[in-house]
Amino acid sequence: MNKKSVLPILIVLALAAAGGYLWNRNQSAPADATGLTLYGNVDLREVDLAFDSAEHVAQILVEEGDAVQAGQTLARLRSEKLGAGVAAAKAAVEAAAHALGRLEAGSRPQEIRIAQAQADALQAKARIAQISYARLKKLAPQKLTAAEDVDQAKASADAAEAEARAAMETFALALAGPRTEDIAQARAELAGRQAELALAQQQLDDATLRAPAAGIVRDRILEPGDMAGPQTPVLTLAMTEPLWVRVYVPGPQLGRVAPGMRAQVSTDSFPGKRYEAWVGFISPTAEFTPKNVETPDLRTRLVYQARVFLCDPRGELRLGMPATVTIPLDQAAPGGDSAPPCRKP
Repeated sequence: MNKKSVLPILIVLALAAAGGYLWNRNQSAPADATGLTLYGNVDLREVDLAFDSAEHVAQILVEEGDAVQAGQTLARLRSEKLGAGVAAAKAAVEAAAHALGRLEAGSRPQEIRIAQAQADALQAKARIAQISYARLKKLAPQKLTAAEDVDQAKASADAAEAEARAAMETFALALAGPRTEDIAQARAELAGRQAELALAQQQLDDATLRAPAAGIVRDRILEPGDMAGPQTPVLTLAMTEPLWVRVYVPGPQLGRVAPGMRAQVSTDSFPGKRYEAWVGFISPTAEFTPKNVETPDLRTRLVYQARVFLCDPRGELRLGMPATVTIPLDQAAPGGDSAPPCRKP
């Protein structure tokens, strides 16, 4: 091997050695002591809104891109049958309430007086029957009356006495009023009717679709006339709060980041603008760096997913927007509720 063929090999070896030295130096160099820069994407929660019952859609009150507030009405189902169900349940509750009220009120004074009068009349009848029997019984030894007439008088007196006793018991029941068991049953029936009314009213309320939180209507899936159901979303809502940037903290830097630490977020869409933010969550498990996330370290290094929550009072950030997170490392250790409030413009 001559010198000319050896020279290129020596040059390549020298360059490789120099590159390895520089790579090792960069890997072992201490991180910036004042701050940590992470890269990720804006993220938020999305919900698919659906009705709780199957019925045709009557109205869709929002369009894609509309900003809505918590509790705002978004859509309605046809509710004629549900309204009729509520009316029927109300009538049943009213009837049960009247039945209970009648039992709790007890016997009316007129009813008590009628029962007393009937008892008095039957007692008088029983006394007359007893007197008639006594007279015939005295005449029997003298053969002045037939034995059959005496027996008939005795039977009539016994029957009249029984009727008088029954009338007295009826009078006592009128004074005592309804049984406690009957009142308890009426109360239970009223409670059952009220539960049916509450269910019917809830079903009617569920025919109105309301926003669970503030957000932006992302998709309008159904239209008036479509059949809706619990498994058929009507709208997709992108919730504007909470809003965060999903980033990945390299393993060597994990000990320098803690939930509650203040941070700043910037995007390419708004150069020079900084959003207030704070570290809200750090995953307890490690993973490999996702392909679509850029970090200064090698992609084979283990990282920990983190959520950096931020304030966007003007609604400028969008789902999936690339963002840069800067966490100052010279700040005091967070304690308590250190998340900065989001100020509205």
